[in-house]
Amino acid sequence: LAASLTLSVPSSQALPNPYILPPSTRATLSALGASFSAPLSVKNTFVFTNVTAPGSYLVDVHCVTHAFAPLRLDVAADGSLSAWETYRGNDWDNRGEVYTAKDFEGGGKGFEVRVLGGKNYFMERSKFSVLTILKNPMILLGLVSMGIFLGMPYLVDNMDPEMRAEFEERQKSNPMNSILGGGGDAGASPIGNFDMAAFLAGTGKKEESSSS
Repeated sequence: LAASLTLSVPSSQALPNPYILPPSTRATLSALGASFSAPLSVKNTFVFTNVTAPGSYLVDVHCVTHAFAPLRLDVAADGSLSAWETYRGNDWDNRGEVYTAKDFEGGGKGFEVRVLGGKNYFMERSKFSVLTILKNPMILLGLVSMGIFLGMPYLVDNMDPEMRAEFEERQKSNPMNSILGGGGDAGASPIGNFDMAAFLAGTGKKEESSSS
């Protein structure tokens, strides 16, 4: 027994005007040991005749410009049609939303296929933007550090005299000053009087070796 099937491409948000589909668009019915193909007609339909029944088929619409959702089509022995949304890579019995059969002009009966959206074969090159650079965390950290470095002298000049004196006193007692300053005030800090060469050689300070 053979059955007839009509698939229609309706207007939708993804495809407002189905008439822009290229004439090379085709629909196929695939099953184990059977395959059917139908071209796109001027009415935006795909008409299949002599479809073997009973049978279960995968419906695919092949288009260069747009992607379509695949369907599972079951044709009963009496020629009745049933369709569900199907998912690639899943079990064949994992059926999705049921499609409602419709009667089309000319006596055809079938279903409306769903357009997923347009196909994009090219990736748009990203444009240069200064804001993109400024959003980089490392750039933001550098800008904050530079702001602190440039703004610190102005903050010190505007400080209260007592607070400024206390700040300078703390800076003098900071061990890092003797390291960064080459150990100019060696007597004030034990770090500035540290002899790395003598320590690695296993001897004491230079002063102790010279006195002995």
